[in-house]
Amino acid sequence: MISLVIMGNGRMGTLIREHAEAARDADGTPLFDIAAQVGFELDQLAAAPAADAIVDFSNAATLDAVAAYVRRTGAALVSGTTGYTPEQMHALRSLSECAPVLHSGNYSIGVAALRHLVALAARELPGFDVEICEAHHNKKADAPSGTANMLLDAVTGAKEPAGTPWRTVFGRQGMCGARDASEIGMHSLRGGTVAGTHTVSFFGPSEEVSLTHRAENREIFVNGALAAVQRLVGRPAGFYTFDEIMFGTPHA
Repeated sequence: MISLVIMGNGRMGTLIREHAEAARDADGTPLFDIAAQVGFELDQLAAAPAADAIVDFSNAATLDAVAAYVRRTGAALVSGTTGYTPEQMHALRSLSECAPVLHSGNYSIGVAALRHLVALAARELPGFDVEICEAHHNKKADAPSGTANMLLDAVTGAKEPAGTPWRTVFGRQGMCGARDASEIGMHSLRGGTVAGTHTVSFFGPSEEVSLTHRAENREIFVNGALAAVQRLVGRPAGFYTFDEIMFGTPHA
């Protein structure tokens, strides 16, 4: 049984706890034991017992407390928190010195496949203009989404010519002029209860190719995160990607 600390008591934190408490192996034995669940009362995390893993789908503002817990206990960290600054991402990566750490902006297997397809399209469609559009519920705090940024990385890492200084344009307004060939458009929609929709469109002469992933609910992310916990616990200290943990490939 894996002992688990859950960081965050919002919608994702609540679903993670519900699914973890219900998870059983083939013999009906519980897979997880919830050692603690913490919201924004960070002193509770400082007092939480050592666990095998901590799952963090909370807020970038809690990173210092999460990092202190990992350094104190050596717990494996599965992080799905987005909106980190470059400095915070550096701090997150530094935790890999003392524990196995996994960070991903999305824990859906379908999105993992989408990243590969987007990279393939970027390589196979040179000269095509690329636009990324993401939609989420009206309570989401950060924009663009972590998944949209992952898709952007997939495009820029694969699109030719290599070394091109691609420029991200966040929406357009007014007399912005003709689209520059180095632009990659990024657009964020917010409204209702949308769990997450991401589309990457490639526009060429007289044709368009669009790749879309739609999440019907957050359970796909919960299932992916808990599966990642099971595969991460017991690994050597280091920084891992979701693809590496789930599929044995090192892609981001």
